[in-house]
Parts: sequence; C-alpha cells; structure tokens
Amino acid sequence: MSFTAPILHVLSPAFFSKKKVPLILGLAFTLHALLGAAVGLSIDEAHYLLYALHPAWSYFDHPPLVGWLQWPLVTLNAPIGLIRLVPGLLWLLTVWLVYRLTKNLQGTDENTEQAGLWAVLALSLAPLLHLLGLGLLPDTLLIFLTVAVMWQTLHLEQASLLHRPLRWLVLGFLLGLAGLSKYTAIFLGAAVGVSLVAMHGWRVLRNPWLWVAVFVALAMVMPVAVWNAQNNWVSFSYQAKHGSGNVWQLIHVVQFLLLQLLAYGPLLLWAWTGWRHESLGRTRVFLSFFAIPFAALVILSGGATSLPHWSAPAWVALAPFAGIGLARAMRKGQKLLIRSLACLQMLFCVLLLGLMFTAGLPFLAQSSGMLTNTPNPFADLHGWEHAGQRAIALARQEHLGSVAVQNWTLASRLAWYARPLPIHVLEDRFDQFDLWAGELPPGDSTLLVDWSHMAYEVPLGTHGFHRCTLLDTVHIVRWGIPISTFRFLACHNWSGNPRPVLATPITS
Repeated sequence: MSFTAPILHVLSPAFFSKKKVPLILGLAFTLHALLGAAVGLSIDEAHYLLYALHPAWSYFDHPPLVGWLQWPLVTLNAPIGLIRLVPGLLWLLTVWLVYRLTKNLQGTDENTEQAGLWAVLALSLAPLLHLLGLGLLPDTLLIFLTVAVMWQTLHLEQASLLHRPLRWLVLGFLLGLAGLSKYTAIFLGAAVGVSLVAMHGWRVLRNPWLWVAVFVALAMVMPVAVWNAQNNWVSFSYQAKHGSGNVWQLIHVVQFLLLQLLAYGPLLLWAWTGWRHESLGRTRVFLSFFAIPFAALVILSGGATSLPHWSAPAWVALAPFAGIGLARAMRKGQKLLIRSLACLQMLFCVLLLGLMFTAGLPFLAQSSGMLTNTPNPFADLHGWEHAGQRAIALARQEHLGSVAVQNWTLASRLAWYARPLPIHVLEDRFDQFDLWAGELPPGDSTLLVDWSHMAYEVPLGTHGFHRCTLLDTVHIVRWGIPISTFRFLACHNWSGNPRPVLATPITS
C-alpha cells in the first residue's frame, strides 16, 4: 500500500457523510487554535490589536470593526491564544455557511451532499485561508460577511420575500458591517445590486425596502466618514494613492495570477464547471460576487498594489460553484486528477503551517537576518514578545520614555508587546503611528530597536541622533538555532530630520 492511500481514502466520496463535515471543520479549528497559541503575532495582527487598544471611530488605513470586535478581550488583557479564537470561529462559520449555501444552490438531488462537502474541502485546502483563520484581519471579517450577504441575497430570490422588511433590514445590516470591515466592501455592494437586478429585473429598484437597506448600510458606515472629516480625509487620500500604484505592467498581472493559484489552490477553478450546472438557473449571477472584486484586484495588480489576501472574499464566494463542479467532475471520471491535486494542496498546507510553527526549520536553519544569504520569512512570527519585554526593562533602566524604530512595519509588534510605551517611527511617512504617538520631538531621547531581518544603519548626525549607545543584543533561538537578532540602543538628542538607511547586505 502506498503512503498516499490513507489520504486518498479520506478524500474519497465513500468517506464522506453529513456527519463528517463537523469533523473536518473541528479538526481545522483545533489546528488553528493550537498553532495560534504557539506562534507570535504577525505585523497586521498586532496592528489591528492596537486598534482595540486605541478605540476610535476609524483609523488611518482601515475602518474600525476589526478593532471593535477585539476590544472586549483586549480590555480584559486576554492571552493571544484566546484572542485568536475569534478568527478561528469566523473561519469556522464561514466554511459552514459556504457548505449550506452550496447545498441550496445545488438543489435537492443525490449530489447535493457531495457538492457541499467538496466546497468545504476546497476551502479547507486553500493555504492562505488558514492564515486568515489564525489572525484577525479585515479580510477575515469580510470573507464571513461576503458569504452571509450571499446567503441573504439568495433568500431574496423568492418573489414572495421581496416585501418582507426583516430580510432587507438584515441585508442592510450585513452590508453595513462589511463597510465597517474594509473599503473593498464596495465591491460586495455592487455584486448584491447586480444579483438583485438580474434575478428580478429593474423593477426591484422600485421596492422601498431595498432603499431602506441601503440607508441602514450607509448609516452604519457613517462613523468612518465622520472620523475622516475630522482628520483631513487621510484614509481616503491614502487609499487613493495606494490604489494608483506604480506604472501599470502586464508582468505584474501575470505574477499576481500565479500567486493567486498558489495561495488558493487549483481546486477552486472547478467553479467554471459548477457555474454551468443547469440547476443554478438565474442564481448563476452569484458569480458576480467573485468576478467584480477579483477583476478590480487584477486591474490594480498591474500597478503592483494588490496583495494576495485581498482576494480572499472573492475566492470564498466562488467556493459553492467549485463544490458543485468538483462533485460533477468526480462523477465524470476525473477522480485521479482531483484527488492528486487535493493531496498536493493538503501537503502544501501542512508544509506552510509547519514552517510557521518551526520558524522555517529545518529548511532555513542557517538564516538569521537580511545580512545573510538566505532570508527566512517565517522568523517574523517569533521573538517579538521577548523583544518587547526587554525593551520595557531597558527603557526603565535608562529612564527613556519611548521606543523608536526606523520602519513602520517594525512598529506594531513592539507597540503591542512593549505597551504602554509609545512607539515612534523614524521615517518621513505619515501613518497611524503618527496619530497615536506623533513624531519624536527634536532633542528627545529614546530606545532605538533594530531587527536583523530589516536591519538599518544606526542614525547619527544630521539625519539622526547626537549619540547612540548599544545596550543589549538579543538572539532569538528556535529549537537551538538562532533565527533573528534584536539590538537595543539608547539614543539621545534626535535631529528631527529622518532619513533611514538600510544596512548593506553581506554578499558571498
């Protein structure tokens, strides 16, 4: 018997039954919970936890819901392992709702259960979605709300429900939550509009409850507009500049699409077959929940401004069609191909999560920073808590009232783990940290922290401090192997004229 036989058995239709869906979801949730308690915060996770630490109507780069949702646990000083159960539960609800949505779209026949199960499997084997099940990002919220909105819109397919106020009020409420999650929720609203018009014609626009739903959604996102009006519209200005990107190039689009295939896996591509299934009827228009946001992100990717996880809500919206398509393909003799791809995706997921847990070991065992020949991206998830606690101790020892870094990406973890010390970012770039702590005043002293995977020259002279003294060097070790290094310097008399310079890499 080959080593793949147990995997093929698990992926066979005979293995599946209705009771197996909770088992699959339960195993995934348990994996997320265990890994969430074992690894440190990512850049984005820590940034959004700081939202909860600084409650506001909105923030520089995103709407506020991701912070509001975590505020109770942050206020109670809950451990990270407990806080990470929130994205785990949202992932669980998302996939379960996709399962139910797939069965409703498929209709009542002998293949309904298999379609739902394959939709669950396609999402459970999408590597990047596991990252959203570990850390609470705006996209974690939006993938759940996308499926919830699709579910509610599907119910409105029935003409008898078009004049029931509760259905519309719930739809408006969900769209409002989506708008409080991320600015790209505007694509979700567009997909709802396209779907309703396609299912009922333009007469649906004469339904007063539709406009009540629109009013509810807009009223819920008003805090974002109010905050921006009070802060010179910084979010909208930032998003406009961020979206414009660099010079548009086709090669960027190709790279984006290849990365999407790697991040979400080929199983979801069977959605094309599922979309053509005769049982869907006019609900085929639900493909717009994928097509509208994904097309926009593909266009933006030409300017190198689209990140892989931004498209997660679109891929999750595609999963019901993929489940239907995969179930059909299995019946038509494509079992070997589908099972082989499922095995590959499963192995890739295990490898990715394993590398996160081990900090890249053993494959990147000799990498300890950007000054080595082999960078280790997985080292980013380890050592920041220790660095934050050391920063607190050294700042207290040297009577320094703040911590400073030379790049904004280094700030969020230290701001979380070294709280309540304020964090100053020593670069000429306005961001959320300027709103929280402001710029380091000229003449002030601070504790400067440098990290080996983004090492900078010590800023001295006209564009730095009058003097800096190295206080400590901390090596982060995982399973006996150094993976990164933090340096802590007491720096005095800041010039107020930043110009960070990356340290020169060592070449072989």
